[in-house]
Amino acid sequence: MTDLIRDLPRDDRPRERMFMHGPETLSDSELVAILLGSGMPGKNALQLSRELLRGGMARLRTRDPKQLEKIPGIGMAKIARVFAAFELSRRIMTGQPEDPPDFEASVIGRTLVSKYGHKRQEHFGAVFLDSRHRILKQREIYVGTVSNALVSTREIITTALSYNATAIVAYHNHPSGNPEASDDDVKFTKKLRHSLSFIDIELVDHLIIGAHRFHSMKEKGELDDKVA
Repeated sequence: MTDLIRDLPRDDRPRERMFMHGPETLSDSELVAILLGSGMPGKNALQLSRELLRGGMARLRTRDPKQLEKIPGIGMAKIARVFAAFELSRRIMTGQPEDPPDFEASVIGRTLVSKYGHKRQEHFGAVFLDSRHRILKQREIYVGTVSNALVSTREIITTALSYNATAIVAYHNHPSGNPEASDDDVKFTKKLRHSLSFIDIELVDHLIIGAHRFHSMKEKGELDDKVA
């Protein structure tokens, strides 16, 4: 066999075959050769990968990296790439979750304006957060008439508990397009905040969605007063 993979016919080169026919068509030794990247004088990456795979892929995964480093042509950089690939595969297979995103009023607000800004009915929902204000779930809870949504604080609490939330951000749209808080909005928000406080769930904000912008009741200080 040739010392360099680039000296092989194009259809026999692992990277070229992967791009032309898909990674699923490659053998284990060809996939490992791509991870190795290069060989050594007298031995190309494909030959090195076959040497690594003596005993199979499962055995390679359990071998001591320090022992593998003793194989001529296999340095720590090559070993690191191979074992990084194993770890990525393990995380994918076990479904290890990524950290949930942090709540940012500006980001969520813009998203809600895009979704609800021109709705002709009132929609009420909430973003459910953990103790670090990371987003667990966003859910629409009610769709009302043009003028109002008949929102029950009990349903909001039940939903929050089902997600093990410790904080929520309420939101609803104004079909009129004007996002300023009405007297009813303020009264309802205070009632909701009071109800949530009994079960140690924080009402972080209430976002009101208009046609082109949103209104944060927290930023306007409309959450600070005592319950009416």
